[in-house]
Amino acid sequence: MEATTELYLTNDSDTNAFIAQDSLGLLIGLVLHQQIPTEKAFHSPLVLRDRLGHNLDPAQIGSMDPEALEAIFKEKPALHRFPGSMAKRVQSVCEHLVEEYDGSVEGIWDGVTTADQLMERMLAIPGFGEYKARIYLGVLARRFGVKPKGYTKYLPTWPSLVDVSSPDDLAELKSRKKAWKESQGKD
Repeated sequence: MEATTELYLTNDSDTNAFIAQDSLGLLIGLVLHQQIPTEKAFHSPLVLRDRLGHNLDPAQIGSMDPEALEAIFKEKPALHRFPGSMAKRVQSVCEHLVEEYDGSVEGIWDGVTTADQLMERMLAIPGFGEYKARIYLGVLARRFGVKPKGYTKYLPTWPSLVDVSSPDDLAELKSRKKAWKESQGKD
């Protein structure tokens, strides 16, 4: 993935550079981005790479013994609040990439001409619903120039990672999300 700008999804510049340059690292961060702090979700792919001892590879992760991958996720500090289920989810995503896109994360958007097509592909990613797919599309559009026809109708209309374009934005995102949820009557 050719990054056109830096990502600021953690407080660590090495991690931010990693997820801006490693498309699987970014995707895994999005997979893990639930029920844990944003910084943890997007730092964990770099930790996973280090624990594996090599670059992240969908074919290798997808074909790993599930118990071995789960052990890596559970190693302290665990990569997620729910390391067992998230190890399975990451493995499913990697298997999907191999089956559908020959192991290429970029295959998700390569050759897509409309945002509807891209959303259909993103919604087929294991564990991705509309919320996560719209965030992924927004990050790809705003940070990496992936802008198929009609993409703006899918951009998140709530405070999200898509809005984070500086280190200060990450700190402010939590308060903006809380205020938005309160205005929507959500807890």
